Amino acid sequence: MRQVRPRTEGWQQQKDESGRPLLQFASPKRGKPPVHLADLTPEERVAKVKELGLPGFRAKQLAKHYFTHYTSDPAAMTDLPAEGREELVAGLLPPLLTEVRRLQTDGGDTIKFLWRLHDGALVESVLMRYPGRITLCVSSQAGCGMNCPFCATGQAGLTRNMSAAEIVDQIVRANQVIASGELGGKKADDHSAERVSNIVFMGMGEPLANYARVMQAVRVMVDKKEGLGMSARGITVSTVGLVPAIRKLAAEDIPVTFALSLHAPDDELRDELIPVNSRWKVDEALDAARAYFDATGRRVSIEYALIRDMNDHAWRADLLAEKLNARGKGWVHVNPIPLNPTPGSVWDASERSVQMEFVRRLNDAGVPTTIRDTRGKEIDGACGQLVATEDDQAAAAATAG
Repeated sequence: MRQVRPRTEGWQQQKDESGRPLLQFASPKRGKPPVHLADLTPEERVAKVKELGLPGFRAKQLAKHYFTHYTSDPAAMTDLPAEGREELVAGLLPPLLTEVRRLQTDGGDTIKFLWRLHDGALVESVLMRYPGRITLCVSSQAGCGMNCPFCATGQAGLTRNMSAAEIVDQIVRANQVIASGELGGKKADDHSAERVSNIVFMGMGEPLANYARVMQAVRVMVDKKEGLGMSARGITVSTVGLVPAIRKLAAEDIPVTFALSLHAPDDELRDELIPVNSRWKVDEALDAARAYFDATGRRVSIEYALIRDMNDHAWRADLLAEKLNARGKGWVHVNPIPLNPTPGSVWDASERSVQMEFVRRLNDAGVPTTIRDTRGKEIDGACGQLVATEDDQAAAAATAG
């Protein structure tokens, strides 16, 4: 049985003194983005508005314009007094994301956005229409410090954490695009709301390494009165396995969907595939995932990129089923994802027959398993493909002038 070992291609993994892949948990110190309405609690917004010399109730009006009408344009806010309106909007809705470019595919119903942040950092988000729902894949960090050898995003390491408002603004800007009819693919019999209904934290970055800001963003997303009013069940927070943060998430009392990017059931392989496994092993990550289910009643997703001759062996499917079943039934669902390969790479998708056998073994063992549809491959918008290229940098430099 062939066993391909993980290795980087076309780039060098950063290593520490002992030769292990370097993990970056702390964000490098850079100039912070301006404070925005979405960074603040409703109480803090009122205080900020009063600080600007206006009555506190203006904070709610501002929130409605931003979260319901998706606008930061003072001219559109005619219910606010003309005098002081520009200053209020500048003080609480500063511009955060500059659109550098967008690419469309799948008949126009997948859009990848490249955004430039205030300090020139580049991030991407991917908007996808499916029957009856619209999903946005958001970034939570510029770059990523988890250093996984198969993921394009991790090549450059971690630039910085994104603020809560920079995360939320990706959704508001996507909603603007949808509202103006720029997302294709709507069927005549689809009566779903024309706004983002589902969020997946599967863009750039490790969400749980930017815990406080990600949770502030989630609170704004689910706030029915002064936020985006989304369902927590439609929000998926993904991690490569930061165990203490998973346990913290379980205690938040916000029933988001939790996804663990596992990719190997055995420590020997996962140590190489997912460097954070050197800190928290497979069993520790699975125990924390099970504890999440116990605390929330929300079924956990196990993400598993199927890579030819590397992690797609039948015995690994059996081992994964055994480990999941050892923690009980009905608490988990496995999502194998055919890897998005580059031609001739060591990182290549499993053959179709191997994928089906992997899925069959898990299902036969009583573990619900379905292969996930990957979207946006032609525009490098699919899982593991989000990275700011030299072309992106050039486009950003051109628009910055």
